[in-house]
Amino acid sequence: MSFIKEPQERALFRDNVARLLEAEVAPHYEQWEKDGIVPAQIWRTLGESGLLCVDMPEEFGGCGVPFDYSVVVGAELARMGFGALATNVMVHSDIVAPYLQHIGSEQQKQQWLPKMASGEIVGAIAMTEPGAGSDLQAMRASAKKDGEHYILNGSKTFITNGQHAGLVIVAAKTDPSAGAKGISLFLVDTTLPGFSHGRNMEKIGQHCGDTSELFFDNIRLPASALLGEEGMGFVYLMRELPRERLVIGALACAAARGALDLTVAYTTERELFGQKLSQLQNTRFRIAEMETEYRVNQAFIDQCIGQYSAGELDTATASMAKYSATEMQFRVADGCLQLFGGYGYTSEYPISRAFTDARVQRIYGGASEIMKEVIARSLLGK
Repeated sequence: MSFIKEPQERALFRDNVARLLEAEVAPHYEQWEKDGIVPAQIWRTLGESGLLCVDMPEEFGGCGVPFDYSVVVGAELARMGFGALATNVMVHSDIVAPYLQHIGSEQQKQQWLPKMASGEIVGAIAMTEPGAGSDLQAMRASAKKDGEHYILNGSKTFITNGQHAGLVIVAAKTDPSAGAKGISLFLVDTTLPGFSHGRNMEKIGQHCGDTSELFFDNIRLPASALLGEEGMGFVYLMRELPRERLVIGALACAAARGALDLTVAYTTERELFGQKLSQLQNTRFRIAEMETEYRVNQAFIDQCIGQYSAGELDTATASMAKYSATEMQFRVADGCLQLFGGYGYTSEYPISRAFTDARVQRIYGGASEIMKEVIARSLLGK
């Protein structure tokens, strides 16, 4: 949530999102965290409420609104402390759907986007492999041409929405000898024979966000499952990364805002040494520092949203946004938890979840170390 007054229409949309989440998510979220997964029905609820793929054209089931409205949905989820669901929705609406919109054929868009907008189908993207991590060129999943089909084999890990996914965009080698130029993308229907979900991975945070291993055993894909052109997968991945990294940064700022709001409220009520915690100089200085960090990063995120909407956001700038905002989020979550004292370390106080949920933000979507290398290359070369 920006600290700058936003347009009235978007503010009304934000209020509607918050009310929906307060009614449909807040009463159940603690139980979902304990269960380690959100129920499939929440996707239908979000879709029926018009909160999925909102910036997709109306002909494909979206609302046809600007990109910043999609950011609002994820940001409100993050601000309200629903970090796992924010990540789930971000992958579905801000990664998978744009790949289809920008690269997919008319038939592919008609087949998948309306179902994604309604919540009937959940989207996931599978790049990371057990032995590859951030090194996409080292992936081993393969898709071999067989007449009018491709035979897909391999495995992926750390896949957000992996348990609920009905559609997975899979990166695989179609030419193992061509390095990055041998990677292609495929739309994989998870009902196909040979597809299987692995375990829902246990994590230190974002517990109810399903994160899975996926396995592909001789899946026979029609040629129409190829997304875009063969051998262009790495190019497509690089082209779509700026939006992913920008939205992660936006969620980071929103989560920091939520943590700060919790902490301001707590310190103005909690008494220590005969006075309110908020009256102690250390408390005042720490909150002043964290609020400043939040505002500086939010201003940069707002600038990047404008650049993306204008088609002007480059990879290095998006990497700066992701790197700076997620590192800030973790510092703020840590600083806020410290002000809660021992209570902050108990799961009954939501600030503890803000802390554990924040940690992965510095890893997925490109770890902070990768972001720094991308930024450095833009300035210094390889």
